Amino acid sequence: MSSFLYSVGRRAFAARKTVLLIWLLVLAIAGGGAGLMNQGLDNNVSIPGTEAQNALERLSVTFPQTSGASAQVLTVAPQGVRDPAVRAEIDKTVRELENMDGVASVISPYQEDLGGSISDDGQAGIIMAQLEGQTQSIGQPTKDRIAQIAADLQDRLPEGAQASHGGPLFSTEIPGLSIVEALGLVIAIVVLVITLGSFLAAGMPLINALLGVGISTALIFLATAIWTINATTPLLSLMLGLAVGIDYALFIVSRHQQELAEGVSPQEAAARSTATAGSAVIFAGLTVMIALVGLGVAGIPFLTTMGIAAAVGVGIAVLVSVTLMPALLGFARNRIKAREPKKRAKRPFGERFFSGWVRAVTRFPIVTVVLVIGALGMATLPAAGLRLALPDSGALPKEDPARVTYERIAEHFPKGFNGPLIVTGNIVTSNDPLGLMNDLKGEIERLPGVADVPMATPNPTADTGIVQVVPEGAPDSEQTKQLVDELRSLRPHFQETYGVNLSVTGFTAIGIDVSAKLGEALLPFAVVVVGLSLILLTMVFRSIAVPIKATLGYLLSIGSSLGIVALVFQHGWLAEFFGVTRAGPVISFMPIVLMGVLFGLAMDYEVFLVTRMREEFVHTRDARGSVHRGFVSSAKVVTAAAVIMFAVFIAFVPEGDANLKPIALGLAVGVFVDAFIVRMMLVPAVLALLGDRAWWMPRKLDRVLPSFDVEGENLREEIELADWPSPGSDEAIACEGLRMADPSGGDPIYQDVGFLLPRQGIHVVRGTHESAISALLLTLSGRLKADGGRLKVLGYVLPARASSVRSRVAYVDVGEGGAESVRSALAEDPAVLVLDRTDRVSDPAARLEIRELLAGSRPTVLAGTTGLADVRDILPGAGTLTELRDDAEAMPNVLSGATR
Repeated sequence: MSSFLYSVGRRAFAARKTVLLIWLLVLAIAGGGAGLMNQGLDNNVSIPGTEAQNALERLSVTFPQTSGASAQVLTVAPQGVRDPAVRAEIDKTVRELENMDGVASVISPYQEDLGGSISDDGQAGIIMAQLEGQTQSIGQPTKDRIAQIAADLQDRLPEGAQASHGGPLFSTEIPGLSIVEALGLVIAIVVLVITLGSFLAAGMPLINALLGVGISTALIFLATAIWTINATTPLLSLMLGLAVGIDYALFIVSRHQQELAEGVSPQEAAARSTATAGSAVIFAGLTVMIALVGLGVAGIPFLTTMGIAAAVGVGIAVLVSVTLMPALLGFARNRIKAREPKKRAKRPFGERFFSGWVRAVTRFPIVTVVLVIGALGMATLPAAGLRLALPDSGALPKEDPARVTYERIAEHFPKGFNGPLIVTGNIVTSNDPLGLMNDLKGEIERLPGVADVPMATPNPTADTGIVQVVPEGAPDSEQTKQLVDELRSLRPHFQETYGVNLSVTGFTAIGIDVSAKLGEALLPFAVVVVGLSLILLTMVFRSIAVPIKATLGYLLSIGSSLGIVALVFQHGWLAEFFGVTRAGPVISFMPIVLMGVLFGLAMDYEVFLVTRMREEFVHTRDARGSVHRGFVSSAKVVTAAAVIMFAVFIAFVPEGDANLKPIALGLAVGVFVDAFIVRMMLVPAVLALLGDRAWWMPRKLDRVLPSFDVEGENLREEIELADWPSPGSDEAIACEGLRMADPSGGDPIYQDVGFLLPRQGIHVVRGTHESAISALLLTLSGRLKADGGRLKVLGYVLPARASSVRSRVAYVDVGEGGAESVRSALAEDPAVLVLDRTDRVSDPAARLEIRELLAGSRPTVLAGTTGLADVRDILPGAGTLTELRDDAEAMPNVLSGATR
């Protein structure tokens, strides 16, 4: 990966104008397509397959007058809504609503036999308008017309009376952006200038992020031509794209400045920074993307779409970062070189600050660990009582007419009038549908938690019946949820007594089902995320303790962020400061989205911070010193990245969309806790406490597990070995000091192997043990990793470029396949042909055939033998020889980890 990115960086630097033009063209095409094909967003949340959703879909066929979106016009009059002057105006409003296109039915508050509602004090009455179609299919002109009719009613009512509109049709609004969100970018610019030292360097990450989010946002709106996309999706993608786009570019620019400071040319610096920091960016981005796509584990369509869209946004941010950034660095050349520090006795303030920080947290590491776990554990406690629900009109801004209507209804009616339930079932077998509905009404209104049953009626064809149930509690209350559970638990009773299978639906029931489904998905998603975390980090850090510590740290971060969200949004702490208009349950999909996104971001900080510590440990074997030096060298950039992400996320809280607010606050708190408390306090303390044991890993696992070169270590090795064994050398194989030991016992398999093999040359490896010869041949062909030494094959450094070597080097077990296997391998025209177990070919004719095949093609040949048969009669000419020491035991099991 690092070698590929090195090439990308060099080419993008050289072709900077072309790269910039291509990305601007992509933005223009995506933006133009979005403008032409955008079909609008949907702010409704539903899950196919739930009881409430299935029942609503059946009603749309059998009783369409009750299945569509509904709107309310509320009148509150001190003299009472039965006052003749007030009633006349309400009746006129009813007729105006009935004459509207798209309105299926209108129920006057005076039609109490049909569900009309007048408050017990007689001061409030509700006009119910049932529309044709669901909320997402109702156009803005219809909403505007209802709002205008309510405003006209207000103008006509006697002085002191009030009219307003609301209901489920107006319970959600398409979110937008405000100037407050831009404050996050302002803070990001300030942090970038301080970190990078110039406005030019600071502007690059911002350009990078804005271009990325522009493309990803345009693609989301373009996708509305095919799929239904929730209105929160583009904002979530925008928020994440800005945060990661700035941070990923920051890492590349910062590394570029370090390379320039060491005297590297601008193009070489851009290539190296793209290869090293770019590798970490790709790993971090893939981690975030996998976690976001993993939201599909829940099996909820709108959540899957949201996760995929956000993942695409992060993916575009990664692509732009590793291609556009080296191009922009090409435009800047040496102008963003960090200023030379003045000669002074004291170290720079940042270095002194972070040096003191890490000394403080590692001086008494057990104290730091206990304090951090205790504090974050306390912050997590409120999350245990976190309640989930879908937002209704009560979550809208206080001045919104639908919010005003919601609160007035709650003041004059039982709270359940803001979210009535619909109990429905097939009554086609009943001989007395009206009597049946009255019986069901009588039973249901006696249930605890039921405030009223204003309507129980069959449809015109008498095959479906509905019972409208008004709960005593608010739509998002635990009391209403318990009533829904109680009604569903009575299904066997109603089936046995009346012969009807009843279902509970309605806006409130759908919200309860969505919340339950999302709650059930949390555990499997958490298992997937935590399992993924352990595997990925084990691959990166080649350690057992570091991934476990990182995963436990992530759990502390997610727990504390959920706890703070519960305190603010559910219990009302600092609610006014954060612009929370009403304390109550949190949006249902917040926890699972927060878990997915924060997982990826947490792994980012873990990678960027701990890889430097591991690098120091590998070079010095000083466990405690490596923690200190690695922390000081990386803490500045990690701090800047965390502050930028925190600023971007927190800016979406005060004026943000009601659905996005808790997610944004959770991410802001999660980033702060994870970066500054978990990664910069808990991690150094734990690593200092563990010492050398922090980096221990079973050798067998180390061989089997794939490796991911996050910090570009392989690239550094390639650069170091560019002129080895000599400048301009072109050997087929060059090796020095190669060694491998048995992973279980540490006994040597081969050691101190070194030779030069020119192209089209012949070399023989001879030894006592067949398994040791095979292990060396597999190593030389890029199929097994040596424990140490230097190795280049066809100019490629191993093990860094093993895949390139394997595609050019053929490995043949000639002892098993004979001459035919050699013929098949030569047909692919390999640059190097490796022949293993040649002494097992006992037939002289077969050995002669192999010799003739080799003579006709003349590849570079590397053959292995135990010396039991003379290898010269199988090779087309004389060659050089390597003798393996015979003091090692035969270890055939070591070959099981080879890539064949």
